[in-house]
Amino acid sequence: MKTIAKTIFLDNIKSKIVLIYFLMLALLSWTALLLESSESKGTLTLLNIVLFIIPLMSLLYTTIYLYNARGFIVLLLTQPLRRSQIWHSLYAGVGGSLLLAFVLGCGVPLLLYTDPGSAAILILMGSCTTLIFVSIAFLTTTLFPDKTRGIGGALLLWLLFTMLWDSMLLYLLMVFAEWPVETPIMGLLMLNPIDLARFQVVLKMNVSAMMGYSGAAFKQFLGASGGIALSALLLLAWIVTPYVMSLSRFRSKDL
Repeated sequence: MKTIAKTIFLDNIKSKIVLIYFLMLALLSWTALLLESSESKGTLTLLNIVLFIIPLMSLLYTTIYLYNARGFIVLLLTQPLRRSQIWHSLYAGVGGSLLLAFVLGCGVPLLLYTDPGSAAILILMGSCTTLIFVSIAFLTTTLFPDKTRGIGGALLLWLLFTMLWDSMLLYLLMVFAEWPVETPIMGLLMLNPIDLARFQVVLKMNVSAMMGYSGAAFKQFLGASGGIALSALLLLAWIVTPYVMSLSRFRSKDL
């Protein structure tokens, strides 16, 4: 298993797409941190970039890679290997390469130009977001045998989580303004991993005026420590649950 994971990892870090991804993150990170007038503004600018680009790249790259590697996966299945070993190796190789690109591209400038605490939480949330959307991509490829539908499904999920989710919640709040809808809204917010990651970062930086609706609602409803603990558990669930579901389908899937 380690040999397969290492081979997949080395193959991915040599990919032109992963190299371009690393260079793009590095360029955006250095630019955001060096051109902004204050550290907080630079970090928040980078946060928005991270929460927009990382989900898209993780979803699309992983989805396309798994569809294109179908022949390689079939070849591995002819060997005396358990399906779980193959799936774990694929996840470690693809997820590890994207994590390395993110940590080197964003982590180095963050550690050099921001507060260590802010840098650590942003790197941690970026890493969690990478693994979450790699897990979702693994599940997407097992749900859609057709490559076109799989890529389309990945793009729709990215659009939903990054752009549409908060808009729908704000619409619901306006429609049901006279009703006590705080608890249902909290439940809906917890279903979006990007909101969870954003909440962790902005609460750590204590910039409530720039938190937006999602973070402000979490802070008011749960409190700082309770919100951080709950969102951390939910982020872990977002990493594990889609991957376990994809593994279950892969074990029984006829390739």
